[in-house]
Formats: sequence, C-alpha cells, structure tokens
Amino acid sequence: MTELLAQYGLWLLFAVVLAEQLGLPIPAVPLVMLAGARVADDPLYGVLALAVAVAASALGDAAWYVAGRLHGHRVLRLLCRISLSPDTCVRQSESTFTRYGIATLVIAKFVPGLSTLAPPLAGALGMKPSAFMLFNTAGAVLWAGAALLLGLLFAAQIDAVLDALAEMGIYAAALVAVLLALYIGWRWLDRRRALRQLQSERVAPEDLLAMLDRGDAVTVVDVRSGLITEAEPVRIPGALHIELEQIASQLHRLPRDLPLIVYCACPNDVSAVRAALKLHAAGLKHARPLRGGIDGWRAAGYRVEGLEARLS
Repeated sequence: MTELLAQYGLWLLFAVVLAEQLGLPIPAVPLVMLAGARVADDPLYGVLALAVAVAASALGDAAWYVAGRLHGHRVLRLLCRISLSPDTCVRQSESTFTRYGIATLVIAKFVPGLSTLAPPLAGALGMKPSAFMLFNTAGAVLWAGAALLLGLLFAAQIDAVLDALAEMGIYAAALVAVLLALYIGWRWLDRRRALRQLQSERVAPEDLLAMLDRGDAVTVVDVRSGLITEAEPVRIPGALHIELEQIASQLHRLPRDLPLIVYCACPNDVSAVRAALKLHAAGLKHARPLRGGIDGWRAAGYRVEGLEARLS
C-alpha cells in the first residue's frame, strides 16, 4: 500500500475515498492515515491530501444526496439490500437524524453505516442543498483531518507494522485475506439471521383492508419515525401514530386481546417487525406486521388519510 501511495499519490487517495463514499466495501481510513504519516516530511502534502479526501468525499456524498432527492426511500432500500449490515441501519439513521438534526452530517462519517446512509436520507427528507453541502463538508473535513492527524501522530508505529508485514511476505497477505473472509462471512450470517427473524407471519394489505371493511375490532399502529411522517404526512385510515421507540410507554393505548396490525416504511418491514416483537414481549400476542408497510398499502391503490406529524 505504501508503494502504491508513493507511485500514484493523491490520485489513489481520491479514488479510494470516492469508492468508499459511493458504498463499496473499501476502507479509506487506513490509506488516509498512511498519507498522514508522510506529513512530517512534507507538510504541504498533508494540505493537499486533506483537500483531495474532502473533495472525493463530497463528490460521493453529493451523488447519494441527489439520488435521495430524486428517488426517496427507494434508494435507502437499495442500500440495505446490498449492505452486509442488517436492515435496521435505515431506522437507526432516522433515529440519529431525529435526535441530532442536521448536525448528524457532521458526525456521520465517524459512525459505521451512517456514513453511507446519511446523504441519501438527507435528500429523501428534503434537506436544502446549501445546508447539506455546508454541514456535510464540515463533517468530511473533521473526518479526513482526524485520520491524517492519527497518521502523523503514529507514523513510527505505522512504519513498524508495515515493516513487519513486509517481512512476513505472502503469509501476511494470506492472514489479511483470511481475516477479511471471516469478517464478511460473519456479517453475512448475521444478516441471514436477521432476515429469518423478519419472516414472521405478516398480514397482506388486502387482508387488512377486508378487516377494516368488515368493521373488525382491529387496531392499526403506525410506527414510522417523526421525520418520515413529516416528509409523508399520510396514514392508513384510523391508524394510531406511535413511534417505535415509544411503544413501551404507550402500551396503555393498545388492546391486549384484539388484533394489532403494525406498519412502517422501511426495508423488509424491519421497524414493524421489531415493534411486533416488543408487543409480544409485553403480552400483546395478537400483534402482526403489515407486509410492505404503507408503501405496499398505497401501491395496492388503497385509501390513505392525512396525518399531522409532530416532532418531539
């Protein structure tokens, strides 16, 4: 890697950072730290490396932001389908945005998973381009600057590790390959386990419509986050809006012995499934997630009504 950096320099740094921000599983921090290790001998190189890393990061993030503006949450579903992380990543990102607002973009690159999801989520939520570029660039400067500083501070230790790996030769490459394969395998198995958990019995939109048309005593619960309901202020007619994080404190509003249909607007109905599991644990055994969530309901052509979303 040191030889590659010496040969291709800032072009390699730009390509790796851009690839990571576009979502490829290529860790850019080690390369940025290697660039930081060269700062002691060439301070100007550090300034150029910072500018290149920030430019590449901003370019990749801008592409995802535009995709989020144009295609909304469909982009987030795509990211979760190709990601090795479980689909809870979208909900966790939404929760972080709810808690910290636009400042999320400043810390996003320091949080695994959030770094890739924050730009399209900002676009899907309708964040102004000027605000996005300002806060996202500030986050990129902090991230790249921190990695360069770490490389500068630990330059001697980095050189020692690289020398040791060079002495090991092919064995070092084999060790790295084995560790990488084990990591990817573990994440894949963890994802499969999460997806199996999501295959609990779900209610089809047409079945819920039949229940409502018959006048069955069914309670519909909307567990979407406040940010999402603000962006799409509609609901299935008569649904109660209780965010996933508030389920435990709102149990008194829900019947214990009657059907409960829970829906969300996230990949694989993950928030609805999590809410159903929470309700089961609290003794509400008739809770079931709606297949496809509100998007599946609307895609079937069924009626929705307005929802006045309120953020805490």
